[in-house]
Amino acid sequence: MKKIISIILLTFLLGYVNGQNITGQWNGILKVPGQSLKLVFHIQESDSGYTATIDVPDQNTFGKPVTELSFESNNLKINIQSLAIHYEGTLHNDTIKGIFKQKGFPMSLNLYKKEQKRPQEPQKPYPYYEEEVWFDNLTAPGTTLVGTLTLPNQQGVFPAVILVSGSGAQNRDEEVFEHKPFLVIADYLTRNGIAVLRYDDRGTAASTGVHDTCSTYDFSTDAEAAFKYLQGRKEINPKQIGFIGHSEGGMIAPLVAARNKEVGFIILLAAPGIKGDSLLFLQRKLTTVKKTLGANKKEIEKVLNMRRRQDSIIIHTADAEQLERNMTALFEEFYEKQVPSLTPEEKEETVRTEVRLFTSKFYQYLIKYDPAPTLAQVRCPVLALNGEKDVQVSAEENLNAIEKIFLESGNTDITIKKISKLNHLFQTSQTGNVSEYAEIEETFSQEVLEIMLDWLREKIQN
Repeated sequence: MKKIISIILLTFLLGYVNGQNITGQWNGILKVPGQSLKLVFHIQESDSGYTATIDVPDQNTFGKPVTELSFESNNLKINIQSLAIHYEGTLHNDTIKGIFKQKGFPMSLNLYKKEQKRPQEPQKPYPYYEEEVWFDNLTAPGTTLVGTLTLPNQQGVFPAVILVSGSGAQNRDEEVFEHKPFLVIADYLTRNGIAVLRYDDRGTAASTGVHDTCSTYDFSTDAEAAFKYLQGRKEINPKQIGFIGHSEGGMIAPLVAARNKEVGFIILLAAPGIKGDSLLFLQRKLTTVKKTLGANKKEIEKVLNMRRRQDSIIIHTADAEQLERNMTALFEEFYEKQVPSLTPEEKEETVRTEVRLFTSKFYQYLIKYDPAPTLAQVRCPVLALNGEKDVQVSAEENLNAIEKIFLESGNTDITIKKISKLNHLFQTSQTGNVSEYAEIEETFSQEVLEIMLDWLREKIQN
């Protein structure tokens, strides 16, 4: 899945069907284990008809031509034969709802027109000071983080928060599905007297360094570098600097706070409270059952069982070479039985891709990670929030675990809230499914913004 874009040029005819125009930019997010890949299709008119290209910004891939496409009776079909990729979806009201398959495995992928309504996104000029900043992570040579610092005024001394994004290579706005939740959070807090630093992940956008070979712990050193940078700014009160971490960022913030007692506070947004293997199994169960279209329960259970075996191998195999051999054997057996239609070349490529992904440093760290020891060392005030409809980091199991850990560790300055109707991105949703993220106009719950501000004001005054 990491190398899904290697595509041959082909011009094809498209057009209007039932009054709907297929030309333009279409955006979607493909969720794969450990990350999300943004896909952007550009369909344009040319002298000979229409052409299409695809971008994968997360892999720095742009303008690659699509192999073949058909569009009939509002049904869009895309094939990339050399990679065994097939996409099929139905166009309705500027949305293409469909299924992406590679090597026979289906994943939900909806495509949306670029012109999405995002009413919460602030427009310049802002009533506060904004500055582009950069700082080095001295523990990772070659890693310079670039971001945006917003201050209520250019002069003065202010409390500050550092925004830490979720998994995958994220820019400073944590941009996903044309939403910019970190921009919305930063704008709201800065308008209300709190400075905010948000930065591009290492190896992403303007930041340098390597992202793909890093673990959550590595990313926590980037966050700590941001903390040290703010401590040196004359406009920031060094005793009132904390973190807001979303999803994987909710793992990173406690890692920093556990080893650096100068951290003033942390806010955990959809943060894991249970062990990595349990977290991912529950996530797979919720998302696979709810999102995998065209697959029956028996087929879904086969995939879940294979992933159980996969995670067990990773947890119990310390030797890197032995791990690679065991994982190769597992995936070869699975694809031989479950996807017999694959050619030998396709199976070899698929197995190699799976092994590379699931033996990566990021995945091994995540699957083995137990948040309890880290959270137990956090002594600063903590606000932990989660959405009731979150299917990626389920509210009930994770918030209960976080509360139990803090009670046992003796940190009583903790507030925990489950917010009704909210999904993993803290949008008001109907089902919580990932497929809704782009369709929802709301970027980030106003209720949660107010909860965070009220809590921050209380802790800052104390």
